[in-house]
Formats: sequence, C-alpha cells, structure tokens
Amino acid sequence: MKLERSSGILVHPTSFPSRFGIGDFGIGAFKFIDFLHESKQKLWQVLPLGPTSFGDSPYQSFSTFAGNALLISPDTLVQQGYLSEQDLSDVPDFEPTRVDYGNVINYKDTLYKKAFQRFRTSSTSETKKSFSKFCEENKEWLIDYTLFIAIKEYFISERKSSGYSSEYNKYKKNNEKFMSESSINDNFFGAVWNTWPIDLKNRDKRAINAISQKLSEHIEYHKFLQYEFCRQWNEVKSYANERDIQIIGDIPIFVPIDSADVWANPKLFQLNNFGNPKAVAGVPPDYFSETGQLWGNPLYDWDENKKTNYEWWIKRIKGTLSLVDIVRIDHFRGFDEYWSVPFGDTTAVNGKWCAGPRFDLFEAVKKALGDLPIIAEDLGLMTDGVIELRDGLGLPGMKILQFAFDESEENDYLPHNMDNVNCVTYTGTHDNDTTIGWYSKADEQSKDHFRRYLSVSGEDCAWDLIRLAFSSVARYAIIPIQDIMNLDGNYRMNTPGIGSGCWQFRYTEEMLTEDAKEGILYLTKLFDR
Repeated sequence: MKLERSSGILVHPTSFPSRFGIGDFGIGAFKFIDFLHESKQKLWQVLPLGPTSFGDSPYQSFSTFAGNALLISPDTLVQQGYLSEQDLSDVPDFEPTRVDYGNVINYKDTLYKKAFQRFRTSSTSETKKSFSKFCEENKEWLIDYTLFIAIKEYFISERKSSGYSSEYNKYKKNNEKFMSESSINDNFFGAVWNTWPIDLKNRDKRAINAISQKLSEHIEYHKFLQYEFCRQWNEVKSYANERDIQIIGDIPIFVPIDSADVWANPKLFQLNNFGNPKAVAGVPPDYFSETGQLWGNPLYDWDENKKTNYEWWIKRIKGTLSLVDIVRIDHFRGFDEYWSVPFGDTTAVNGKWCAGPRFDLFEAVKKALGDLPIIAEDLGLMTDGVIELRDGLGLPGMKILQFAFDESEENDYLPHNMDNVNCVTYTGTHDNDTTIGWYSKADEQSKDHFRRYLSVSGEDCAWDLIRLAFSSVARYAIIPIQDIMNLDGNYRMNTPGIGSGCWQFRYTEEMLTEDAKEGILYLTKLFDR
C-alpha cells in the first residue's frame, strides 16, 4: 500500500446508471470516474467482479477468475460492430434504481448471442488474433470455467423437461438426510456440478472430451463473453488509472460449492464422497444476526492446499491483481481461525473455531508474487491471533464509523482511539445500512453519543459522518456512494442473512449531483486527502 493519505468512493459497477437494467462498463462508468477525478478522489472500491450465482451475490460466484458478463455494455458492443442500433430499439422498461436480475439476464443473453454470431462472422483478423491470444493466456481457468458453465446450462435445460427423473430420485435419496427438499430441488434443477452424472462430476477425460465437442459452440460463446468483459473492463480501468485513480478489488475468502473452482479442484476443499461439503463456512452470532450467518460455502482443506504450496491461492490473487490495483481480502480473520458449521445445520450457532493457515499462506504468496497491496477486512470479533496476523503482515485493517457510537468511550472505531494511521475508515460498507438508515434505526443512547461526539444536530448525519471519516488519522477514507447521495435505508446494497432482494441498488444520473461533488472536493482539500 504505497498510497499517501487519500480518499475514495465505494460503488459496484452494477449500480451505475444504464438503460439496460443494470450498471455496466458503458458511459455510466466513465462519468463516475469523471466525478472521482473532478472531486480529487484517488480510490474507487468495487465488490467482486465475478459471475454471480444463487441470490445474485458477488460473494457467491461461479468462478473466482471469470468476470460477470452482465457488466458488458451493449452500447459498446454497438461501437464494436457486434450489435446494431436496431438491436437496441426495444429495451424493456427496467426500473432505474433496482436491478431485476431475472429479466436483465434474459434480455442481455439474447443481445449477447446476437453479438457473438456477428463476432464469429465479421471479426477482423486483428480481433481474431486478440481473441486467440486472450484464450491462450487465460486457458488455465478459462477452459474449466466455460466448460463448467456450458455443462451446467445444458443440464438445467434438460432437467426442466425431464422433471423428477430416476437421476433426481437417486440424488434426493443420497442427500435428504442433510438437505431440505427445497434445497435438493434447487441443487438438482439448478444443475450444481455434484448432481451431474458421475463421469462428469469426477472429470473423467473421455466424458469431458465428449461433452466438450457436443457443447463446443456454447463453450465458445462463453469464451467470447469473458474476452469482451476483460476488454471493456480494461478500458474502464485504464481510464481511471490515467486520472490517477486506483481501483480496490475484492477477494471473498470462500467460494461456493457451485463453482468451477470446486469442481476443478475438489481435493482443495473439505468434501465427502458425494461432492457435498463435510462442513460449511459462516460466522457465529454477531452484530448482524442472533443466529450467526450461515454462508454455506465449502471449507478449505488447508493441509492439501499446503501440499501444493498454495498454488491455487497464488493464481487467484495474481488473477485479481490483473484486474484491479489493490485487493481487499474479505473475512480476513478466517485465515487465523474459521467458523466450521456441520453440513445440514440450518443456522451457524453450532459451529466451532478451527485453525487457519495463518502466516504460512501469505509467506508462500509473497515468495511467488512479492509484496502486495492488500487491505484486510478485519471486522467482527477480533482476537489476539487475528491482530498478530494482520500487523505481522503490515496490512491496513478497516474502521467502520457506524460501529463507533455505543456506550463505550474506548470503542476502537472512534477516531480518537485510532492508534495506527495504517487503516481504512468507512462510514459503512456494502453490508451496512446507509448512514441515514443506520441513524434512523439507532437507539437513543447511540444517537446522543453521535450528536455529542460530532457536536451536530443529527439532521445531516450522512455528511457529518463523511466529514468525520475524512478528518480521521486513517490513511484511507472510503465512502459508500449512497451516503454521498444522502440516501436512506431503502437504498442499502446488502442485508446480511437475507436470502433474496439484495445487491439490487442502482442510482440515476441526476442523483450524483454537483453539490455532492463540491462537498467531497471541499473535504478532500480541507483534510489533505
């Protein structure tokens, strides 16, 4: 982390203004970067950029290496010559401040398939060479991912028509002890890889070769989407970097069972003979949930990872840093200890703490890649072990100001208790309510502490907290875009523990006002950020 004292904004690309129902790498992205540049911001933080799976969460991705094709801009595809203006003449009337993922996916898939056919028939020789180069340079993950997603979509289509077949009954019998009937149905008809025929589940070479030939066009389509994702994202990133803005990306510590990563590397995870997790990830009861958070991700077999010298992890971090400038590692404390919940439990209450790889993993990463720009998401219950690991690696942690105003004057998140400038302060994160939403729901004691600490009335709580973040000693200050826009809790990005209805926040162009730009610019200059 070589940046000097600086600040920036947290917003995921899905939130940008766009007529196509979801933010993308089109004009909305470039206008946001202009806003950052004109307000003298140096940082832009995004959530994970991978293809989302169940619940539309960017923290539950089909691949840790692939990109979310929904972020591809149709307008840019027109500029490329892969779509015509006529192709975009019947855009549905999408909601401007919410992503309707189901309808967006159906609409964009139709557009992308048109673009793919024109890409195949009308690409220049230079473009074809570029595509071939991309496929060759990324083959280590691209082959597995595109085959995985093609097989998955094939079985989803097949099972929709075959219904409750003998294969379904067999899968149900093997899993009904650990899973509810609805989960069994979701997995089977959603074609999770451990529901596939055994030769494909176990990656038998003959079966893989046969299905690869059968689905060759479908596989090529997904390679095209990944190529175009990377091409468009690189244009966005270059535009930001040329304006002295660095992008903070995000690596979730865990990956979902329904991913190319687990299918291609089953030995690296704690799985049983049926391909189900032996135990799953989560966190114990905390600020966000009385029963903890049951994430359901398979846990790593750290002994097996160590035998490979953490090769998959090294590739993962290297791959993320090919897309962003700085990496935030989510749930950093899981490298010290992780919460292991028996597979089949319906809450995270009955979990236990297990030892993580600690320094061993990061020493292997450093040996392979050198010193890296990493932020540790060190929220939640902090133990001496987590602090020792974070500080021993010299990583900046996170300070969330919404957590600061309990009854304790010794609260670590209060700016006067920040004893280390090597940290990142936030008003809140994507998991928090907006500051207006938080303040409106806070108890009277917390509100009183907030008002007295800042010497304010509380009527402009979002900007009061932004000012506090900028004035703190923390080297980096990051503000969710909702707080800059003075938005209430109806516009929060995520509510932990809620299975649906999250990750849908979008803003319209007029919501990012000139007053907001001037306000951020003023605070940036005033507090030397």
